Amino acid sequence: MGPLRPDEAKRFVAGKLFSYSCFDGTRGLGRIYADGSVIGTIQIPGKEARFVAMPTGTIQVSSGGICASLRGSLIQPCFNVVQTSNVSFRGSVSGLGFAYCDFVQHNPRQNVAKRVSRVKATAQNTPAAQPIANAPAKPAPVQSAVMTEE
Repeated sequence: MGPLRPDEAKRFVAGKLFSYSCFDGTRGLGRIYADGSVIGTIQIPGKEARFVAMPTGTIQVSSGGICASLRGSLIQPCFNVVQTSNVSFRGSVSGLGFAYCDFVQHNPRQNVAKRVSRVKATAQNTPAAQPIANAPAKPAPVQSAVMTEE
């Protein structure tokens, strides 16, 4: 655990799904691909979550760091990446250590397996259907309606 060099950070992050929460309350879920494209969601405090997709080359890895190339931005922010566990890291803006986001990896296949297990457990613990008290033993006769022309 500890600071990752740009090439290590790319291997640790590329193609994996991460949820994130930031110092300012922003949160979301996303994936950074090896080509530097990004896809996911972002939710700024007090706002609805939005879908976000950024093109190839948005995240650029060089020997000097990991930087974001954002269209219309006056600066190209670069990031320090510190691995905090085998499935998490903290990314902070270089020179602004207070501006950070914590990322935790998610395995969607594992989550599907957990949901299936919960559904099976719930089904096994649900009592079988019981007859309703005071219900008639036989269904009521069905009367058909016939329309006639007048």
